Amino acid sequence: MKEIKVQVPAKINLSLDVINKREDGFHNIESIMQAINLYDYLTVKIEETDGIEIELCGNSQEIPYDKMNLVWKAAEKFFEAAKITNCKLTAEIEKHIPVAAGLAGGSADAAAVIFALNTLYDFILDDKQINEICAALGSDVNFCLNGGCAICTSRGEEIFPIPFFESPVSIVKPKNIKIRAKEAFEEYDFQTDIECKYSTRALIPLIVRGYFDEKLIHNDLEMPIIKKYNVLKNIKNFVKDSHMSGSGPIFYTFSKEFDVLFEPEEFTFFENLKTIPDGIKIVKRG
Repeated sequence: MKEIKVQVPAKINLSLDVINKREDGFHNIESIMQAINLYDYLTVKIEETDGIEIELCGNSQEIPYDKMNLVWKAAEKFFEAAKITNCKLTAEIEKHIPVAAGLAGGSADAAAVIFALNTLYDFILDDKQINEICAALGSDVNFCLNGGCAICTSRGEEIFPIPFFESPVSIVKPKNIKIRAKEAFEEYDFQTDIECKYSTRALIPLIVRGYFDEKLIHNDLEMPIIKKYNVLKNIKNFVKDSHMSGSGPIFYTFSKEFDVLFEPEEFTFFENLKTIPDGIKIVKRG
C-alpha cells in the first residue's frame, strides 16, 4: 500500500468578467484567481486489486461520498488516462473550505486527488494530460492544481500565472445559503442591465508591476446574486470594501478582522487568513 496526504487551498476571485455565453451553454470569462491559506486535506491510499475500486470518506456531512463527488470522477478520469486497471483507491476528505461558496472547494479536492495519484504513480501522466483531465472536470480545477495567482480565461480552465497579490484576507458566508455556479450564471443571464467592466484587463498590468487598486475589483455575478438574497445584500452594505468571490455566497475583505460582528449560529467566517503564492503541497507521504 502507498499513502500520501496533501493540502489544497481555497481561492478567491480578484475579478470575474463574464464575456459572453457560449454555444455549449457555458460562459466565457476573464478572471484573476488568487489562492488563500484556507485548506482542505486529502489522504489518499492505493493498493493493487482486481479492477478499479474507489472508496471515499470524510468529516463533512454536506458532500456525497459516492460517484456524485468530483473526487470520485477525477480519480476515474485519472485511471482511464493512465490506463490503470488494478487499483483500490481510498480517499479521506478533510473539509475546511465551505461547500458551494465560491471558493472552489470541490474543484480543489478534485485537483488534490489528481495531484496525489500522479505523485504516487511516479508522474505517469505529463502536465498536458493532467491539465486536460482538470479541464474536463470543471472550470476551476486547473487553477486549483497550480494555485498562486493567475489569469483564468475561456470557462476558467485556461490559466496564465502572474505574480501573487500579498494581503490579509477575511471571509464570511451565511450558513444557510449554498450557491452553485449554474444558479449564479442563470441569475446573471436573467439581467438586462449588466455591462462587462473588463476589470480583469485593468488589474493585470497593476499586479504584474507589483501594485493593486482595490477599486478595480469587480465580479459580474455579484449584483444578480445579492438582488436574490437579502442577507448577501446586507453583508455588502454593512461590511466595508467587501467583495463576492466566484458565484458566492462568500464575501471577503482585505483585512485581518471584520469591522462588524457576525453571529456564529448564522454565519461561517474566517479571519486572519492571507493570500499565498502556491497551490497543492504534500503534508505527509508514507
